[in-house]
Amino acid sequence: MAQVLEFKLPDLGEGLTEAEIVRWLVEVGDVVAIDQPVVEVETAKAMVEVPCPYGGVVTARFGEEGTELPVGSPLLTVAVGAPEGLETSGPVPTGPSGARNGSAPSGSASSSSSSGSSATESSGGSGNVLVGYGTGAPAARRRRIRPDRLDRTPTLSGALTVEAPVSEAVVSEALVSEAPGVPVTEASSTAAPVSVAPVSDGPVPVVSPLVRRLARQHDIDLRRLTGSGPDGLILRADVDRAIRQAEETEAAKTRTAQAAAAPTGASPASPAAASPAASAAPAAERIPLRGVRGAVADKLSRSRTEIPDATCWVDADATELMAVRVAMNAATGPSAGPKVSVLALLARICTAALARFPELNSTVDTEAREIVRLPGVHLGFAAQTERGLVVPVVRDAHTRNAESIGAEIARLTELARTGKLSPAQLTGGTFTLNNYGVFGVDGSTPIINHPEAAMLGVGRIMPKPWVHQGELAVRQVVQLSLTFDHRVCDGGTAGGFLRYVADCVEQPAVLLRTL
Repeated sequence: MAQVLEFKLPDLGEGLTEAEIVRWLVEVGDVVAIDQPVVEVETAKAMVEVPCPYGGVVTARFGEEGTELPVGSPLLTVAVGAPEGLETSGPVPTGPSGARNGSAPSGSASSSSSSGSSATESSGGSGNVLVGYGTGAPAARRRRIRPDRLDRTPTLSGALTVEAPVSEAVVSEALVSEAPGVPVTEASSTAAPVSVAPVSDGPVPVVSPLVRRLARQHDIDLRRLTGSGPDGLILRADVDRAIRQAEETEAAKTRTAQAAAAPTGASPASPAAASPAASAAPAAERIPLRGVRGAVADKLSRSRTEIPDATCWVDADATELMAVRVAMNAATGPSAGPKVSVLALLARICTAALARFPELNSTVDTEAREIVRLPGVHLGFAAQTERGLVVPVVRDAHTRNAESIGAEIARLTELARTGKLSPAQLTGGTFTLNNYGVFGVDGSTPIINHPEAAMLGVGRIMPKPWVHQGELAVRQVVQLSLTFDHRVCDGGTAGGFLRYVADCVEQPAVLLRTL
């Protein structure tokens, strides 16, 4: 007999608490092997494929593509063949006698729980150990929900034993002990009008975290709803109907206000003429802050809240730097190598400048009230992708030359475009280089990438009139800006760093002293 095992969204590391379903890789009824990827999810830092630690037949999936699930929520269930000789518990009594005998349901639940644990141990675990899923680990106990937490009616007794992941689609399959004289009815699949219940201070009868989140997003008070599920359980359909009613009520108020604001001398418009005008008013679009966009929003908000930043900038003549790059890429013979980008040269200049001004390669420990100077430079660079802004990190940039840095930037940029960057490749930076010149702008005051202490911004390089050797000439000019944490250094240090970078841009031979 097959044993149905539940696979929950595992902890994907890096402190991530939720993930969005991007694409299902299996369908209900498909046969999956142990450690086979079953779903592709997007976290705040990367897009990953999640392997299932069980092998068997997929019996249910939880969540459509685009749904955001917290860690620990059910992803799918898999029917795994049970070993021979495995004893399974009988059905839970649902008649009046089962309700009067309180020992029968609890005994069945206990037997089912112990059977599930032994089945998991003997069915062969996954070799790909996930957080929360280890090889040979016992199955998690099924949660038992008391009816008095779902319904305040004193005539109901017994326990509601959930044998499968609870959701709107399967909640009607739960086994409920019936109290004497109270019939047990199944949840109706047809839509019912939303009924408003008096506000209660007790627990809200909602099982699904998605239903709670949907209600929060639309300011729906769940305590005022009467659910259409078993024992008054509030389902997603109930919240959807409440949202529609709230929107209709708001639209009616808007039409009333518009009619009251109309000139008194004007003749009242007919309903047929007023309806198109009212419906033509566009509604505001609400876009959830989640995934990469949500992570960026949280990090930038924290940076603005915690870091007292300041910005200084300078214009520099990049004509000589561009000439050096052309000469490097035109080299032939044994000295020839991969093409070097302007960003790679600027990154190499940054590592040299940080060696002279280590105050900017640091972070602030607010709890200890200490400035922590970091021994190595892990250089982040801003990259715009279809998924949003990401900052890949070049590890140990202080040990690399321009050619090595350029190769690593190219590799990470390609991974960013395909959405295959791992969380480790997006964290741990100590300084960020932001080349916003690719967007055709000259200057900017960037927000520091928390918890770093500084960021160098580079504008577009374009021909401008410039005084060169006492004469007016057309030169390749770039604007450089440095945003820094004023807690780690004063303006003199920041100005010295930026001036050194500008000198290297204008006279690349300055770098020869540090090579």
